Amino acid sequence: MLLASMKNVVYGYGDTPCLEDVDIEIHSGEFVAVTGPNGASKTTLLKLSLGLLQPWSGTVARARRREDGKKLVVGYVPQQISAFNSGFPSKVLEFVRSGTYTRGSWFRRIDRNDHALAEQALKQVGMWEQRNRKIGELSGGQKQRICIARALAQQPDLLVLDEPSNGMDTDSRSRLYAQLGGLVKERDITVVMVTHSLSEASPYLDRIIQLERKEAGGWKCCTTTSCKGHFSPVG
Repeated sequence: MLLASMKNVVYGYGDTPCLEDVDIEIHSGEFVAVTGPNGASKTTLLKLSLGLLQPWSGTVARARRREDGKKLVVGYVPQQISAFNSGFPSKVLEFVRSGTYTRGSWFRRIDRNDHALAEQALKQVGMWEQRNRKIGELSGGQKQRICIARALAQQPDLLVLDEPSNGMDTDSRSRLYAQLGGLVKERDITVVMVTHSLSEASPYLDRIIQLERKEAGGWKCCTTTSCKGHFSPVG
């Protein structure tokens, strides 16, 4: 199923385009990486695909419903580590559990299912043992992981992550990519992730969307690349 697409999209800031000739498609059940040099407008590409920015020209489309007719749920984790300072009052479990509110009214009572979803999400990112700590006490990598857990508690069909491994060491990054790859296969979630760590993520990816500089300036999407045969075998 086609979840999101962009055709002939152009977007920029001021009078200068930063993205041109953008043609991409995201299908259900894929683990897709978006990559490119620093300043290549990768975050802008994500925001356009989510409808947070409107293109100057071209078309952006996203499915509103799943194949079974239910509403398509989208989880988005921006680069937001700095949003939590040492005085942030919420505890980890409270923060992750708040993600379940997206599935219903903000005024409903938290039920047993909400607790179970929050616990499952924290265990999936290896943060259940930290559930009673205040967010401001966590390291940068731990903060990033609980933001992912909050998005997972929403039970998303499409999970969009902007450099989720920021602040993580090599082992933590490898575990994260393995966990995300497992979610794609086991729960048929679609994951779109901006990353610079292609060599570490490659065993779990289905496709790559690479932003390349145009000769006249600005950035374009190269043809999306299958990971099969793109990397040398690992190990």
